[in-house]
Amino acid sequence: MGKSNSEGKENASQRFMRATGRLRAIFGPANRSSLVHDMTEENRRLLAQREAETQQWETVTRPDGSTYVVPRNPEDKSLR
Repeated sequence: MGKSNSEGKENASQRFMRATGRLRAIFGPANRSSLVHDMTEENRRLLAQREAETQQWETVTRPDGSTYVVPRNPEDKSLR
């Protein structure tokens, strides 16, 4: 049972998935969808909404190096 030519040309993620088969049995499968596709209009709207949501917050760093998120404008309740 030799490998066919198409099986011999695995990309890095396919080799990784084959090598980590036992871990996937425990932790579940990874997403194997393609990353190369056009954005749909629905995805563009969702992305714009998520970007607007992130603009209402700012990250503050404490002197000990830890960070937390606070609202930029506490009176703005539009996206909350």
